[in-house]
Amino acid sequence: MNAIPLQHILLVSTGLFFIGIYGFLTRRNLITMLMSIELTLNSVNINFVAFNRYLYPTKQDGLFFVIFVISIAAAEAAVAIAIIINLYRKYKTIDAEGADTMRF
Repeated sequence: MNAIPLQHILLVSTGLFFIGIYGFLTRRNLITMLMSIELTLNSVNINFVAFNRYLYPTKQDGLFFVIFVISIAAAEAAVAIAIIINLYRKYKTIDAEGADTMRF
């Protein structure tokens, strides 16, 4: 079987992680920040699958962690989108810079 080397997979995962961090720190739109968090979580999922494949090829532990992270990410996204919708309805913006002037 012609497998992709672990270093290549980790390089892609590291790139996705830092793109997600960069997107979270530089964007002001709350939806874009949420997508950056999801990108970061997906890079962690790639690490779980890669290390499971190369360290324990007969076990499924890494895949169970991935399913757990995906389910937590889905719940986090649902709650975050509900909060963003409520903020938009009240303040007519989803700009994170304006969050300090918002009064509840």
